Amino acid sequence: MALTFVQHTKISLRKHPDYNEAWLHERICEDPSILGLGDIRLLDHERSFSGGGRLDLLLLDEDNDRRYEVEVMLGATDPSHIIRTIEYWDIERRRYPAYEHIAVLIAEDVTARFLNVMSLFSGSIPLIAIQLDALQVGEQIVLNFVQVLDQTDLRVDDTVGDIDTVQKDRPYWDKKVGQPLMQVCDQVLEMINKATRQPQELNYLRSYMGLRSNGVVKNFVSFSPKRTKKIVHVAFLNSKASSWSDQFEGKGISVKTFRSGRRFRISLSPKDFTTHQDLIREVVVDTVEEFEG
Repeated sequence: MALTFVQHTKISLRKHPDYNEAWLHERICEDPSILGLGDIRLLDHERSFSGGGRLDLLLLDEDNDRRYEVEVMLGATDPSHIIRTIEYWDIERRRYPAYEHIAVLIAEDVTARFLNVMSLFSGSIPLIAIQLDALQVGEQIVLNFVQVLDQTDLRVDDTVGDIDTVQKDRPYWDKKVGQPLMQVCDQVLEMINKATRQPQELNYLRSYMGLRSNGVVKNFVSFSPKRTKKIVHVAFLNSKASSWSDQFEGKGISVKTFRSGRRFRISLSPKDFTTHQDLIREVVVDTVEEFEG
């Protein structure tokens, strides 16, 4: 069926007599997926802080243990909006370090000045900026959310080290995810120790497992088992991330790459590990050699 072209008019919610920020909050709360952030759900609305201030929206991506601290502003971005967004993000990540936290700023006009300022924080603050275009089409209104900035891929030391500092132990992880997934982690660790000059051990934290040697943390490989999905995310810090990603994707292994170009993550079931041991061993050896070289 052929589509029909319809004229539209861009309107300003800030200046409109019938639509305000509370109305916009309601629309997002009804269906957070309209923001384009994936399969997310609402955790809280107008979340109050003891020191003053209220976070507009707190959203959760359960599959990836990720929370979005969302600030909404009608009109153009301004310095106070930027400060609030970062402040609320920082409060939440310190309260709940087991999650990955991303600051989200929504405005009708994301200014060039704002983009320039936020570029200064690249690699330090995971932030998404979304510009909202409100469009009138006949007697209806359409809300179009467009990401104009996405700097969620932090340096690896920030991504891992700053998010979770809560120490746990082996029994905690055995109970949390079960022996089959922990065995995958153990087998990859065994590959690492066959290749490295500095024997490594698993560093058990609340939301993931990294590596340490003689008490020194060096997360050139890290592990995040997911019991419900029956997989282990194994992340590698490797300058040839793109090439390795292609090889694993060619074998049908789920891969996530990061914008830095030096980090990638594979998702392994126990069966995947058994089937692709040789390729996994190759990337382990290459990553160890690069780390120690």
